[in-house]
Amino acid sequence: MAIITLTTDFGEKDHFVGAVKGAIYSELPDVRIVDISHSVNPFSITEASYIIQNAFNSFPKGSIHIIGIDSELNPENKHIALKLDGHFFVCADNGIMSLIASEIVPEKIVEINIHDRIETNFPVLDVFVQVACHIARGGTLEVIGKTIQEIKYLTGIKPVVNNDDSQIIGNVIYIDNYGNVVTNITRKLFKDVGKGRNFEISARNYKFKTIHECYSDAINFNLERHKREEDGKKLALFNSANFIELAIYKSNPQTVGSASTLFGLRFRDTITINFI
Repeated sequence: MAIITLTTDFGEKDHFVGAVKGAIYSELPDVRIVDISHSVNPFSITEASYIIQNAFNSFPKGSIHIIGIDSELNPENKHIALKLDGHFFVCADNGIMSLIASEIVPEKIVEINIHDRIETNFPVLDVFVQVACHIARGGTLEVIGKTIQEIKYLTGIKPVVNNDDSQIIGNVIYIDNYGNVVTNITRKLFKDVGKGRNFEISARNYKFKTIHECYSDAINFNLERHKREEDGKKLALFNSANFIELAIYKSNPQTVGSASTLFGLRFRDTITINFI
């Protein structure tokens, strides 16, 4: 049974998600549809790229991933389908595959060219669904597009390392549901550049000299509960996606605050690591 996933910025209020699912089921009644997220901030390519990168490989090989972010067709925003690591992706060529394709080379990429057969102002519904269902039936990419060699990459999505390897300058690329701040600095880059040296992470006026493996590592459970520093505990850690994340222990953006609100950090803000 084919699996088709959906990642969009459509939200839950409007009819868009329901219409896309209905169109898929009309083509393939036995398909399995999985929602990855429909709460991506509008047109946030970097945010969607991070979500897809960390979700797709939990699905079985052969899964088809529709990404509906900034998907309107225009001369600078073509539509593509690609096979990468045994998975298929259908999306706009707007840099949304940057994080994934920077680590895994796509096996095949095509620029979708079936638009002359379809009249649409809703390409996710009318074009992406047709392509995904074609792939789910066992169809090849060459039937729905012409082979291309490269895709667009987002600029500024990679951290910068200075010439003497004493500093990494990164940026905020994602803020999660808890208000935790995810940077574009990976565990691998940190270790490759740092080589075991002491360090200091700077984020506005906040400094961190330790990176934890999980949130609770920052809490001293040997102390009695009333003596522990828990509420509002600030920490840096390698998150489950192996990116450096800044967090508040058991934060809640709606009540006690979060790393984003308390540190004053937003998308693209700078995070610096200095090695000593």
